[in-house]
Amino acid sequence: MVARGEMARFWSLESLHMVSSDGGTESSALVDDNGSEEDFSYEDLCQANPRYLQPGGEQLAINELISDGSVVCAEALWDHVTMDDQELGFKAGDVIQVLEASNKDWWWGRNEDKEAWFPASFVRLRVNQEELPENSSSPLGEEQEEDTGKSRHKHPESKQQMRTNVIQEIMSTERVYIKHLKDICEGYIRQCRKHTTMFTVAQLATIFGNIEDIYKFQRKFLKDLEKRYNKEEPHLSEIGSCFLQHQEGFAIYSEYCNNHPGACVELSELMKQGKYRHFFEACRLLQQMIDIALDGFLLTPVQKICKYPLQLAELLKYTTQEHSDYNNIKAAYEAMKNVACLINERKRKLESIDKIARWQVSIVGWEGLDLLDRSSELIHSGELTKITRQGKSQQRTFFLFDHQLVACKKDLLRRDMLYYKGRTDMDEMELVDVEDGRDKDWNLSVRNAFKLVSRTTDEVHLFCAKKQEDKARWLQACAEERQRVQEDQQMGMEIPENQKKLAMLNAQKAGQGKSKGYSGCPVAPPHQNLPPLHQRHVTVPTSVPQQQVFALAEPKRKPSLFWHTFHKLAPFRK
Repeated sequence: MVARGEMARFWSLESLHMVSSDGGTESSALVDDNGSEEDFSYEDLCQANPRYLQPGGEQLAINELISDGSVVCAEALWDHVTMDDQELGFKAGDVIQVLEASNKDWWWGRNEDKEAWFPASFVRLRVNQEELPENSSSPLGEEQEEDTGKSRHKHPESKQQMRTNVIQEIMSTERVYIKHLKDICEGYIRQCRKHTTMFTVAQLATIFGNIEDIYKFQRKFLKDLEKRYNKEEPHLSEIGSCFLQHQEGFAIYSEYCNNHPGACVELSELMKQGKYRHFFEACRLLQQMIDIALDGFLLTPVQKICKYPLQLAELLKYTTQEHSDYNNIKAAYEAMKNVACLINERKRKLESIDKIARWQVSIVGWEGLDLLDRSSELIHSGELTKITRQGKSQQRTFFLFDHQLVACKKDLLRRDMLYYKGRTDMDEMELVDVEDGRDKDWNLSVRNAFKLVSRTTDEVHLFCAKKQEDKARWLQACAEERQRVQEDQQMGMEIPENQKKLAMLNAQKAGQGKSKGYSGCPVAPPHQNLPPLHQRHVTVPTSVPQQQVFALAEPKRKPSLFWHTFHKLAPFRK
C-alpha cells in the first residue's frame, strides 16, 4: 500500500507545473525585519525541545511514553460538546489523560467522568507530564496511582526545572508556529496569487483572511521574545513583559477567528474540484511542508491564540512570587485571557445566527428585511401587553434582539406557532420608565409599564408586564441591548455577509417540507455501550468535529437565558 505522501507524488504533473511556473521555489530561510536569515527546518525546531509533542502528530512517541508507564496528560483548548457516548466531552482547560494515540485525528482518553474518544486537535499536551492535575479526584486505579508515584519518584524535577520546561516549550512552539505561517504565506498565498484564473481576490481574502498580518506581527513578537530568553539559564528568562508589550497586537486574531468559519466553507467548496485538490497538494510538496492539509494549516492561528493562556497559566504555576517575572507573567495571563474573551464573543455571535435564522423561517407571515441584516443576538423575550392610543390591549410575545424588537402573536390552537406582527427599531428609541397609576399622556391607569419613545418622531409604544419583576427584567434587557450595540461598534464586531446568507440558506433548506413551528433540530443518536478497556480498537468516530473557538475564561457577557427558558417554542428546542 502506497503511503499518502508517496501517492501525492504521482498526482497531476500539470498541477506541479502550475505552482513552479515561476522557475522554482524560493529560499526557505526566515528573514527577520533586519534582513538577516535564520534557517529553521521543521525537524530542527521540534528537536529544540524533545519534550514537546504536537497534538495530532507524533503518535508513536506518545504511545511509547504510555507503554513505558508514563502518565500523559493533555489540556483542552476548546469545549468539546458531544451527544455520542463513544466521544469524550470536556470544557476548555480540562485535563485529559491520554491512553492511546495511534490515530492522528482521534485519541482515546479519560477524564473524571468517563473514558472515550476525543479529537486530538482540541488539546495540547502538558509540558510537565509527571504531574497529575492538582485538587482533582484522580480517575486512576490504586495500582496505576502507585505506578505513577514511582514514575514521579524516578524523575524528580525541581520547580526550577519545571519552569525551564515551560519556557522552552513556549519558545520552541513559537518558532514552529512561525514556520507554519511562513509556509502558508509563501507556499500557498504567493502561488495562489499567480493564478488569477483559479482564484479571485475575494476568494483569497475569504480563505486566508488576515494571516499575512498575523505572520508579520508574530515575527516581531518572536524577535522580542528571543531577546528575553536566557539560553544559559532558561528558568531565569523574563518573557512576561513581552506579552504585555504586544497585547494590543494580539487583537488581530479576532478578525482571523471571525473569518475562519467562512474560510472553511469556501475551501470546502473548492476542494470538491480535483484541480484545486491537486493544486494545494502541489503547493505543499514544493514548499516541503509537513503532511497536513491546507485546512489544518489554517487552523493553527486559531489553536495558537487559545494555547497562550494555558501556557502562561502553567508558567505562572512554576514561577515563584519572588521571581522577578512573576507580576508580569500574572498580568500577561490575564491579558491573553481577555483576548480569548473577545474571540469567544465573536464565536458566540456566529453560533447564534444559525438559531436566529431557523427561528425567522419558522415565523408565519414574516415581512421586510431578514433579522440577520441588522441583528446577531437574542437578548430577551417574553409576554407583554401592548396598549394603543385608543386604549386597546394587545397580548403579544416580544423578542428583543440587538437593534430591534420583534412582536409576534401566538396561534390560539397551536401555541408553538407564531405570527409576525411587526418590529421596532431600537436605535431610534429611548426607554422611559412609567410609574404605576394614571398616565397623563395616555389618560390610562397602568401598572408595571414602560414606554419606548422615538427620538426623531412622535412615535410612542406603551407596554405593560404582568409582574413587577417582569418589568424590571425588560428594563434591564433594554439597557443591555444598548450596551451590547455600543460594545460591538467599539470592537468592530460584524458578522460576514457570506455567513449570514449561509445561515439563512441552511435554515430555509431545513424548513422545507416541515410545518411552521416544527423544529428541524437533529435528534441525539441512540446510546451505545462503551467497550471494555481491553477492546479500545473499536471503530474510531467518523465524524470530524467542527473546529471552533472557545474562550479559556468566562465571557464578559452572561449567555442569554432565552434558549433555556423559552422551551415552549419548538424552533428553539435543543
